[in-house]
Parts: sequence; structure tokens; C-alpha cells
Amino acid sequence: MTSPRALRLDAEREASRLPPLLARAEHLAGTVLLGEHGRRRAGMGDDFWQYRPVQTGDARRMIDWRRSARSDMEFVREREWQVAQSVMLWLDTSASMRFASDKNLPEKADRARLIALASAILLIKGGERVGVTGTALPPRRGRAQILRLAEHFSNADQTDYGVPEARAMLPHARALFISDFMGDIDAVEAALTKAADRGVRGVLMQVLDPAEESFPFHGRTIFESAGKTLRYETLKANDLKERYLEKLATRKETLSHLCSVTGWQFTTHHTDASAQSALLWLHSAMERSA
Repeated sequence: MTSPRALRLDAEREASRLPPLLARAEHLAGTVLLGEHGRRRAGMGDDFWQYRPVQTGDARRMIDWRRSARSDMEFVREREWQVAQSVMLWLDTSASMRFASDKNLPEKADRARLIALASAILLIKGGERVGVTGTALPPRRGRAQILRLAEHFSNADQTDYGVPEARAMLPHARALFISDFMGDIDAVEAALTKAADRGVRGVLMQVLDPAEESFPFHGRTIFESAGKTLRYETLKANDLKERYLEKLATRKETLSHLCSVTGWQFTTHHTDASAQSALLWLHSAMERSA
């Protein structure tokens, strides 16, 4: 059983990462210029959007009589469609994401956190409501929500591989899933299928270390999962390279196909590439999924 002292130290260590993460994410988001916010549309919601002249088919109860009294025309008060303005995020913080092949490279989890939070900042500044899948953090706007997201993303999962969370996804919302997607592919398919059934479209971003793409291992090698639950030793690691690369290519093809049939978009980002390039692509992709 973990001691109270160990739990406190773990909590302090995680909390200490929050200000630097937030500062880096805000700086990264600042490098991406926000275009005109063109996704707003009328619908059911609480926030006022615009007045428009009455059209054929509008019910009398829709007329805003106070606004109409200031003109010779009758006007309808439209509200902003909240559901379409919601973006749901899922970030993999499992043990496999804590891998980095070189001390000069960030862990996959660190890069994923940075991109996820910077994306959230851009979306919220663009007028969107952003939250996380599941029930922990419903979509909201504002600075307070950015702080909640930063805290949420700073948590770490002890399982070997992450499983996409697809509960409580609002119908017709958009979504962003970030992971290495090295775990159960059936869980990914189930999550995307559930999202598609609710009219949710989005982006799947796979984050990989460059060593996971090149497999630069030779001779005697011990492969061990980040969670220490899986271990494999071989005397001829190079003999595994071809089979490994084939399996990785198959995994990517499967993810790409799943996205294609469910209306999502797929991309792979490597931790030796710039976070800015990933965010620029992601920002454009989220625009296309609106």
C-alpha cells in the first residue's frame, strides 16, 4: 500500500509540472494565428448570437418584440448552437506514453500534453467549449477551463496502454484523441464507432518516438513495457526488425481506415519534429471537421 508520504510527493511532483506545461502551451498556441471564427451557427443554446429578419415559417413566439419595436421590421433572436461548438478531448497518459529513446527528446506523454493543451487554448480563444471525454470535465469556455484542462492532463495513468474514452460524448460535437495507439486496437474501433453513431467527427493523432519508427536495435536486447508488466529478451534484435515494422505499418493502416470509415482524420506526429508543425496541422484539421 502506498504511504501517505509517497502519495504527497507524487502529488507535489505532478503539481510542479502544471505551471511550466501551461506556459509552454500558451506560448505554442500564440505561434498559431487564429483565423476568422466561421463555425458559429444558429440553433438550440443559451448564448445570444444574432438578430435576423423574420422569415416564412418562423413561429410568432420566436419574434423578439423589443428588438422589433425599434424598426419597421420584425426580428428573430437567434442563439448559438452549443452542441456543434463543443470539442471533446481524450489524452492518453498511460505508461507507454512515458517513453523517450533519447535524453534530448521529450517523452511522448509530454509532447501529447503540450499539443492537447495548446489545441484547447486555441479552441477556447476561438469561441469553442472544450472538455474531456467521460464525465470528469464537461465542455466549458474561459480561462478557468484552461486551468482545469492543464491539471487534468498532468495526471498520469499506471496502466501499460491507454484505452480511448468515448463516454458522454455530445451528439454532433467534435473530438480530438491523442495517443501512441499501441494498445488494444479493438478499443479504438469501439470508441470511433460509438462516436460516429452520435455524429461526432474529429482527429486521431498518433504520437511516436522516432525509435519506434526505425527500430534501431541489434544483438542482445531486453524489451520491457513502461509499466514493467511485459518483458522480452532476445539475442538477435535485428531479426525482429522486419516483422516489427510490418506490424507497425499494419497498425497505421488500420487506424487510417477506421478514421476514413467513421469520418475522422488521422495523422502521425514524431517527437523529434516540432510541436508547432503538429499544432498547425491539427488546427487546420479541426477546422475541416467542423
